[in-house]
Amino acid sequence: MTISPPASRTTDWDLCPACSAIVYRPRLVKSRYVCPECGHHHRLGAADRLATLVDDGSFVPAPQVRGADPLGFVDSRPYPERLELARRRTGLQDAVVYGTATIGGRRVVAAVMDFAFLGGSMGSAVGEAVTRACELALSEHTPLILAIASGGARMQEGGLSLMQMAKTAQAMRALRAEGVLTVCVLTDPTFGGVTASFATLGDVLIAERGALIGFAGPRVIAAATREKLPAGFQSAEYLMERGMLDRVEPRDGLRPLLARLLAVTARADGARADAPDGADHVLIRDPAGLSGGPAPYETLRLARDVRRPTTLDYIWQMCSDFVELHGDRLERDDPAIVGGPALLDGTPVMIIGHQKGHDTQELVARNFGLAHPEGYRKALRLMLLADRLGLPVVTLVDTQGAAPGVRAEDRGQSWAISECLAGMSDLSVPVVSVVTGEGGSGGALALAVANRVLMLRHAVYSVISPESCSTILHGDPSQGPRMAEALRITAPELLALGVVDGVVPEPPGGAQESPATAVENLKAAVLQSLRELSGLSGDELRKHRYERFRGLGVIADG
Repeated sequence: MTISPPASRTTDWDLCPACSAIVYRPRLVKSRYVCPECGHHHRLGAADRLATLVDDGSFVPAPQVRGADPLGFVDSRPYPERLELARRRTGLQDAVVYGTATIGGRRVVAAVMDFAFLGGSMGSAVGEAVTRACELALSEHTPLILAIASGGARMQEGGLSLMQMAKTAQAMRALRAEGVLTVCVLTDPTFGGVTASFATLGDVLIAERGALIGFAGPRVIAAATREKLPAGFQSAEYLMERGMLDRVEPRDGLRPLLARLLAVTARADGARADAPDGADHVLIRDPAGLSGGPAPYETLRLARDVRRPTTLDYIWQMCSDFVELHGDRLERDDPAIVGGPALLDGTPVMIIGHQKGHDTQELVARNFGLAHPEGYRKALRLMLLADRLGLPVVTLVDTQGAAPGVRAEDRGQSWAISECLAGMSDLSVPVVSVVTGEGGSGGALALAVANRVLMLRHAVYSVISPESCSTILHGDPSQGPRMAEALRITAPELLALGVVDGVVPEPPGGAQESPATAVENLKAAVLQSLRELSGLSGDELRKHRYERFRGLGVIADG
C-alpha cells in the first residue's frame, strides 16, 4: 500500500496564519509549506511529513492500525462517525502511520502523526501503532524516528486512551535498554499525554522551528493561573533555552540533520584499523622524556592563553562531522560545556568538553568555561547516551573550575559534579580524557574519570588555582608563582605522580603557536588510547577505571 496526501484544495492561494500574507499555493508547496514571507511552518499531513524526513521513494508502510469505539461514546455525533470522517479527510486509518524507510541511505523505522486526524489525539490505535513501531525497531535493532503532532489523549476512548501513555513509554524504554537509537521530531503542535509519554522519551529531541510543545495548552494555563504567559511560552525556541531540547531546526534542515545523526551514532563494524607507522608513539609516558620546559607559573600562563585552541576548535579539526546536542532536560542549556556524537577518523565517538573562547564576547557568553550544574547534567546525559549506543567517550578538559555563585549553588552544583564522577565510573565503553588547557578542581575532574587521562605538554591540572591557594594560605594572590611550584601542576610532575597516564607533545611556545600541529598530536593520542582500550569488555573497562583511581594517593605507614 502507499500513503497518499488528501486531495488538494481547489484554491490557488493560501493565507499564512502567522503574517496574513496571501501566498501562491504552488510556491508554498515548493517551499514544503514554509511561508516565504515570514518563515512560518504550516502543519503537514503524514504523506507530506514523510517527504520531508525520509529518502525519496524509500518508505514502505506497515499495515495500518484501525481504531474502534470501546465506550460507545457520543457527543454531538457518535465517535464512529468522527472516525470515519477523519479517515475520508486524511486517507489514514488513524492518526499514525509507520513503516520502514531510509534516511541518508541508512535503514530506519519511521512513524509519523497527522494532526488532521482528530487532532493527532492518542487512542488505542495510536498507542498500538507507536508500540508496534518500537517493537519493529527493537527486533531489527534499527533506529526509530518519530515525527509527532498531537493535541494529547483521545477523550472518546476514556481510560483506555490514558493507558496508552504507559504502553508507549514502556516500548520506548525497551529500546533504550537495548541501545537502539530513538529520535523524536516534535512538530506543531505537540501537547498533552503524547508529550508526557513517548514524545519526550527519545534519545535525541529535535523540534521543528516555531513548534508549540507542552503538557497543558497555553489557553488552559492562562485560564487556570490567570497569569500573563512569558513571551514565546512553549515555543520550540523557548524550550531550547530551558534545556528541554537537543536541537531546533527549520523544516528543510531536518532530513540532513537526521542523516548526519544516524552516521555519527552508528557503531563501528569489525576491528579497528591498524595505526599508521609511528602513530602509537605520540604519547610520552616517561617523565624523563619531559625534562626542561617553562616554569610552572609560566606553563599556567600558556595554558590560559586565549589564543589556545578551544574544545570546538579541536573537535571540528579532528572530526569529519560533529552533531552538537544541547540541554540537560531539566533547567537550561549550558554553553560552557559542549558535546555530541562525532566521527573521529571514521569511528563514531561521543565527544564532550569545556568551551571557553577567543574573544571577550564568547568568553562571557560561555562563562569562561566555568560550567553550571546544568552543564554537568548535560555532559552526563550525553555520556549515558554513548554508553547505551556503544560509543567511546572522549572528553576535553579546559576550565578553571566549576561556576561559583548563588545560581550554581541553588541548582545543586555539588550534586551535579558528584553524579558526573559516579556516572563516568560506571560507563561500559572506553573513556579517554585530555586536559587541553587548565584543569581546575572538581569542575575539571567531573569530565575526567577515564580509563586514559592525558595532558597536553603545556596544560596544567590542579586541586585549586595557585592564586586561590595563595589567597587562602597567605591572604592575597601574590604568592601564586610559588604555589604553582608547590602544587605540582605541570604535566611532568603529574605523570610522575600517576595522576595522568601520558603527555601529548605540543609545538614550541604551546598549541596556540601552531594549532594544526596540536590538533594532529591530540588526534593521534586519542586514537592511540582508543586502540589500546578497544579489546576490553564493559566489565573490564569499569574495573580498569575503578582500579586506576583506587590506586591514587599516598598514605603514611602505620
